[in-house]
Amino acid sequence: MSKSEQQYLDLCRKVLKEGTSKEDRTNTGTYSIFGHQMRFDLAEGFPLLTTKKVPFRLIVSELLWFMKGDTNIRYLLQHNNNIWNEWAFKNWIESKDYQGPDMDDFGHRSLTDPAFKQQYDEQMALFKKQIVEDDQFAATYGNLGSVYGKQWRQWQTSQNETIDQFKEVIEAIKQNPYSRRHIVSAWNPEDVPTMALPPCHTMFQFYVADGKLSCQLYQRSGDIFLGVPFNIASYALLTLLVAQECGLEPGEFIHTFGDAHIYSNHMDQVKEQLSREPRALPSVHIKEGVSLFDIELEDITLENYQPHPAIKAPVAV
Repeated sequence: MSKSEQQYLDLCRKVLKEGTSKEDRTNTGTYSIFGHQMRFDLAEGFPLLTTKKVPFRLIVSELLWFMKGDTNIRYLLQHNNNIWNEWAFKNWIESKDYQGPDMDDFGHRSLTDPAFKQQYDEQMALFKKQIVEDDQFAATYGNLGSVYGKQWRQWQTSQNETIDQFKEVIEAIKQNPYSRRHIVSAWNPEDVPTMALPPCHTMFQFYVADGKLSCQLYQRSGDIFLGVPFNIASYALLTLLVAQECGLEPGEFIHTFGDAHIYSNHMDQVKEQLSREPRALPSVHIKEGVSLFDIELEDITLENYQPHPAIKAPVAV
């Protein structure tokens, strides 16, 4: 059994056994622990879970979206990525421009009320179509505010200048690899109120030793069943990309949590996943000779991924 996947499954078991029942922003309820760390040796294989299928292409397109500094879901929808739709959709249905049926509590009712689910699907399809086809609509309702990409690539200073944290950290790794300041922060207190969702993965730091690049992420809040598998794979991939750009070998991805939680309506799904036997980890191939700042979806391929079937669960918005 892969040590990488075992760490994740052990985290699930720990929260099921020791987690404190807590209310939360979404009114769903969670079982939560505070403070946890996992370490993934990237030489073992790419840490994409095998006990359920995790959609790698969505992870890649979201990461490239961050790296490009984009904050509008249009790019994601153009690449068939729907993982940020609910937050933008919520802005639209709560606006004066929305003229459709009442979508109150859409995240939960769409799962339990078949008639409402049909209305929800119709309105979401209309929303997505307008985002892709209508520039003005996309500008108004596709933008999620100053989320990850904005902070990574265009951090706004008090002097009305911008800092490209991501570009600067890569240059610093190349020029001064042993620095202890290879940090990118997504948590900007001034901008938090303008974000559709304040950053859950708040900051990451790179570390170079023995010709290898490692990355540690601090995640203030982790949805263990739905979000964390994406986060593990996303930052592992980021480490591979930055290592290749800087002429280094990949080392470890270290995942440090604040509040790590399982939503109360994900309990059955977690137990189903824990009943499955992990399989061999896949690998990732990145096209050589392509700048990190020019890389596209087709330049990154996943190899030898043979997971168990996907397990569906509702997103808490």
